[in-house]
Amino acid sequence: MEKYIKHTLENGISRRSFLSRAAVASAVGLVGFAGCKPDSPSEETFSEGVTYGRSIDDAAKLSFLPKPEEIPESEISKTELFDVVIVGAGASGVPAALSALENGASVAVLQKENIAISQGNSGAGIDLARSDKAGVEALVSRLMGDNAHRCNPKLLREWAYNSGKAVSWVIDRAQKAGAKVINQGNLQQVNILKLNGYKLGFHTAYFGSKPYTNGDGMRALAAYAEKQGVKFFYSTPAVQLVQKESGEIAGVIGKKQDGAYIKFIAKKGVILATGDYQNNKAMCDYFVPDARNFGRKQSRKTGDGFVLGYWAGGVIEPIGHTKMLHDFDAGPATMCDMPFLAVDHSGKRFVNESVEMSLLCNYLRGPEKTGQYSQIFDANYMTQAKGWPGVLVSPEDMKNYMPDEDVPNRHGVFEAFINTHKADTLEELAVKIEADPATLKTTVKRYNELAKSKQDTDFGKAAEFMKPIDTPPFYGIHRTLRLSAICSGLLVNENHQCLNAKGEKIKGLYAIGNLGGGFYGGVDYPLTVYGLSLGRCYTFGYLAGRHVAKLQPTT
Repeated sequence: MEKYIKHTLENGISRRSFLSRAAVASAVGLVGFAGCKPDSPSEETFSEGVTYGRSIDDAAKLSFLPKPEEIPESEISKTELFDVVIVGAGASGVPAALSALENGASVAVLQKENIAISQGNSGAGIDLARSDKAGVEALVSRLMGDNAHRCNPKLLREWAYNSGKAVSWVIDRAQKAGAKVINQGNLQQVNILKLNGYKLGFHTAYFGSKPYTNGDGMRALAAYAEKQGVKFFYSTPAVQLVQKESGEIAGVIGKKQDGAYIKFIAKKGVILATGDYQNNKAMCDYFVPDARNFGRKQSRKTGDGFVLGYWAGGVIEPIGHTKMLHDFDAGPATMCDMPFLAVDHSGKRFVNESVEMSLLCNYLRGPEKTGQYSQIFDANYMTQAKGWPGVLVSPEDMKNYMPDEDVPNRHGVFEAFINTHKADTLEELAVKIEADPATLKTTVKRYNELAKSKQDTDFGKAAEFMKPIDTPPFYGIHRTLRLSAICSGLLVNENHQCLNAKGEKIKGLYAIGNLGGGFYGGVDYPLTVYGLSLGRCYTFGYLAGRHVAKLQPTT
């Protein structure tokens, strides 16, 4: 923990550290790598137009952290008094509100939107009763590796040892709220039921199937929480934290649609749960420059909580931040990591297909048709891919993902993104997946030659996964990776209390969900545990709400 805190404080973005760092950067003349070429025979791998990021060396680049407006007392139309004030009604904020209420606190929730907002379907937690303790630790170790060993192990263990209870609690309360949710248990976690020989079991909340999502579930849970006594203030964004001269956070000022300001005094603490900043271009260009060209799955996620926390003295995690890029809608999610032939938007093979979908974004970030690729296979896929990682979907069930098929009751996907195709010729398939027919035909010919030789001399994929594509009909799942979330945030301790640049706790201020930092650390969100993101949001919302509710009121 101490090493993690020291590294993050030294490299994070805070009010205390920024001016000195900017001065040093200017003095040494930091420059970006854009336009540079490696002195090696493989220069062509640095494709023209691909964004690899660049260093930042002047204060103008941090214009995305403007100081919040100062609201004079004379403009405050009303003052409300609560024990706990939560900013943000999503997958962490709503559970935090209900948890705080159930632990005896009076609770207010400020939400910028006019409804609760969330996405996704699955939230995972470990069932300790069905898990070996060594297995829990093995999973923590695995997740540390997934996150490049840059995350806070205390936060990982906090999720690991509390998530089963928290996820079960969310399922129970959501069912009481009338939400469409079930506990899928181990269904989505089949690849990790044993780690290093140790047993693991899971609780997995599933809000679905699509188009029903966790957003619908959180709206139902918010309505339930409101009936229990939580006060929700929708269309009321937080515009300023109320901060004492000592640095303690004493509340929040919100702005109503009519322009009136309300001051919310928090006797025990303010919990920021505003989500990420994927729609703030300047922030994204700074913290996740390699996501520049990808489409976004959400809207109005502008980093509001980051600005509030930063100006209260908080520390934003160092770059690069962890990004989540998925496509579970174009075709069966269970086949997304199967190592079928993968071709880019032109129809050319570009990768060793053993690379999982969550990492393919790093090969597909150029400006043209960003994130688009297709998985190609033929009529023999059910036998050829038997035993591969993932779960195969039969040709009949595959029709659910095909826009050309007349399927009366599609389930599990958003119809607008369905993009799986079947054709009798490769040329016809190429047209459907928007690739060049000649290029795709040449690619498949070369791939079949490699499969026959049992030597992938182009990319080194294991011979067992090299299967010929020669029997019609031919299939293509045309996927488009889009940014779902950015998972890095403000530096917090194990109680989710924000820390300043000296490593000191900021009294009265907490951050959870995708605004809370330290849980991840790698460039890309890991798909080791399906539903880890929502599982973390539920767990830390549940724990933070309980923790703050049990504090003594400040004087």
